[in-house]
Amino acid sequence: MNKILITGSEGFIGKNLRARLAAEPGVELLAFDREDSPGLLEESLERADFVFHLAGVNRPRDPAEFRSGNIELTRAIADKLGSRNRPPPVLFTSSIQAGLDNPYGASKRAAEEILLDYGKRAGAPVFIYRLPNVFGKWSRPYYNSVVATFCHRAARGEEMEISDPGREIELAYIDDVVNEFRDRIGEAGGPPRRELSRTYRSTLGEIAAIIARSRDSRFSRFVPDMSDGLTRALNATFLSFLEPEQLPVSLEAKRDERGSLVEFVKSPAGGQIFLSYTRPGIVRGNHYHHTKAEKFWVIRGRGLIRLRREDDGKTAEIPVAGDRPTAVDIPPGWAHSIENTAGEEMIVLFWSSEIFDPGRADTYRSEVTDEKT
Repeated sequence: MNKILITGSEGFIGKNLRARLAAEPGVELLAFDREDSPGLLEESLERADFVFHLAGVNRPRDPAEFRSGNIELTRAIADKLGSRNRPPPVLFTSSIQAGLDNPYGASKRAAEEILLDYGKRAGAPVFIYRLPNVFGKWSRPYYNSVVATFCHRAARGEEMEISDPGREIELAYIDDVVNEFRDRIGEAGGPPRRELSRTYRSTLGEIAAIIARSRDSRFSRFVPDMSDGLTRALNATFLSFLEPEQLPVSLEAKRDERGSLVEFVKSPAGGQIFLSYTRPGIVRGNHYHHTKAEKFWVIRGRGLIRLRREDDGKTAEIPVAGDRPTAVDIPPGWAHSIENTAGEEMIVLFWSSEIFDPGRADTYRSEVTDEKT
C-alpha cells in the first residue's frame, strides 16, 4: 500500500488532490491540515512514502505568519523526513510570486530552498511547482482566485466587477494540476523545478465574458464552444458554484395536434438536440434538406422511418423501437418521415447539424407517403 501524505488537505488543491488519489488502487491517504495536532503530522511524516506539501499561508492578518506557516513548517517537515532511513519524495506547491520581492513571495522562495537542500542531503526526489492562478470546483471566492470570485458573483446574478479588463493573467485548471501531481508519484528524479504542462493566458475581461456566456447558455440553450479548453474549464467551474435549487431550468414545449417538441441544446459548432413527443398514428416530417443532416433515435415506443431520395425516387423503410436503441442517419437529399406505429406516445431524440433558422431553414416539403402530418 502506497502511503501518500497531503499537507493542507482541507484547502482548495488539497481537497481536489485527495478526491483524485482516493480513486487510485493501492493508495492509503494520510491527511494533515492546520486544525490537526503536530503529533499527527509527526506520525504521518514517519509513515509517508510520498509527501504533497500543499500547506501554507498566503493572506495572514499578521505578516509574521508567513515565516511560521511557510518557512518554519517546511523546515520542520524537511528535518523530520531527513531523519528517516529512506527519505521520501516531496512535491511542493510554491507560487509564481516566489519570483517577486514581497513577504509572501520571499517566504515561498525560502521554503523552496529548504526543500532543495533536503533533496540534495537526503538523495530524495523533490518537485517544486510555482503555481499561477489555479481555478476550479471547490475554490473559495475572494480568496483562491479571481475566477472563483467571478463565478460566485455570476451564479448569484451579481455583476462581475473588473478593475482592469485588459489585464492578462496566467491560469491553471485544478484537474490539470492534480493529474500532473499524480504523475509525479513513482518518478525517480529529474529536475526539481517543474512547470505545469498546461496553462492558459487570458485577460480578466475575456474570462468574465466566458463565464457570462456559460451563465446565459443555461437559459438560451446555446452551449459554449467546448472544443476550447479554457472555455470548457471555466464552464465547469461556473456550474460548480450553483446552488441545488438553481440547477433545474424549465424547457419550453411547443405543442400542436401531433404532440410536442422541446429544444434541449444548441451549439453553433455542433448543431442542436431536441425531443419530440408524438401521438399514436401521427406522422412527422415529409420534407428534405439540401445540406442539413440529422440523426433520429426513438427512445420510447415504436415507429417507422420512411425515406425517398429526391433525385431518383429510391425508397426505404426503417422500423425503430425504444427497446432496440438505434441511431438512424438522415442524409441530405432524402425526403423523410417518421410515423408512430404503436398505441402509445412515441418519444424521439433528434440531432440536427444546424440550428434551425426560420429565415434559412433548408427544409423543403416533400411527401414520402400519403399520410397526413
